[in-house]
Amino acid sequence: MDIVQLAREMGKQIQQTEEYKNLQVARKASDEDKELQDLIAQFNIKRMDLSSAMQEENKDEEKITSLDKELKELYQKVMSNESLAAFNTAKMELDAIMNKVQMVLTASVNGEDPETCDVEHSCGGSCSTCGGCH
Repeated sequence: MDIVQLAREMGKQIQQTEEYKNLQVARKASDEDKELQDLIAQFNIKRMDLSSAMQEENKDEEKITSLDKELKELYQKVMSNESLAAFNTAKMELDAIMNKVQMVLTASVNGEDPETCDVEHSCGGSCSTCGGCH
């Protein structure tokens, strides 16, 4: 079996995990959540309105402030939506698995033993204290 076929097999196995299945259910629920979709549409329209107001030659600062406030309020409503929160949680759980897979592959390419390489390593975000990506 060649390496690409092994990757395809890995993809099939990933799709069998509970994390993957949970993400698909959460994605469908958020896509079908009319309230969420309406909020996202309102947010996008308000964002375009704010962008247009900021590009006007004679900017109306009061209008810009008002639009910015409305945009932030819509953002909070979108982010507090239960369907979106469930989707974000499911996505983070699948991303954690994918990060571990990536760590094993990267470590292997760098010559480490795939059976013993560290998959629990976490990046603190500061490259100045980093010994290198695993």
